Amino acid sequence: MSTPKEKPLYISIKTDLPYAYSAGRPLSKFLVALRDEAKILASRCNNCSYVLVPPRTFCNQCHKPTPDVIEVGPGGTLETFSVINFPFIDPFTGLERPVPYGYGIVKLDGCSNFLPHFLDINDHRKLEIGQRVEATFEPTEKRTAAMTDIKYFRVLI
Repeated sequence: MSTPKEKPLYISIKTDLPYAYSAGRPLSKFLVALRDEAKILASRCNNCSYVLVPPRTFCNQCHKPTPDVIEVGPGGTLETFSVINFPFIDPFTGLERPVPYGYGIVKLDGCSNFLPHFLDINDHRKLEIGQRVEATFEPTEKRTAAMTDIKYFRVLI
């Protein structure tokens, strides 16, 4: 003989979890340069010459300190991309992303690694790997020292 199953008890709790994140010195310099100067900074390793964007304290190739901060880009090469055709809430802004939109992996001029970011697309059929792109920054009054200060990368034709 089976016993009747109990209905699960659900408790809804609304919580607020505010937190602060310390970006550290290299990333803080990077974010402030985006906001104040519309410049993209990277760290250069004096040992192996690897250039990392955003800047890091240590080289991820040879693990030596990277004291030099240099300007890179704003141009680069589109290494790969995706075109997204479904709406979702953008975690950077809390707003629904308009569709379609492009997201690409860019190798900035002067950099050894890649920077993922949004792409400006009018016609996604015209996107190609290897195209030249350039960072487009938000207007000065809209910049907040965040990655979203780079509005998107636009294809150079």
